[in-house]
Amino acid sequence: MNDISGSNWYAMTDKGLSETIGHFIQRERIGQNKSQSEVAKAAGVSRSTLSLLERGENVSISNFIQVLRTLELLYIMDVFKPFDEISPIAYAKMKMKTRIRARKKNIDGTIVSDIGW
Repeated sequence: MNDISGSNWYAMTDKGLSETIGHFIQRERIGQNKSQSEVAKAAGVSRSTLSLLERGENVSISNFIQVLRTLELLYIMDVFKPFDEISPIAYAKMKMKTRIRARKKNIDGTIVSDIGW
């Protein structure tokens, strides 16, 4: 279950997704050499709640976030940040306003509008 690519997320059951998240939390906790009791106490949750989370059982979002914060894993929240997207029409209008070439200037610095051809 650890070799799941992004294309298989939709094929997984909710339980399978929860277990994947739980394994991630457990792997990170063990990688930081912390016990369940230490993490649970620092996160302000019970050890049994952390155990449920690591097994992929239902826990509240707030408990999940507290555990992420304690393990310094809030960087995963970056995927939820909204990003500004420009529409194709707005992009085309912006490109039309871009100068293509420089114009000649008079000695006094004013732009030459008619070169007399």
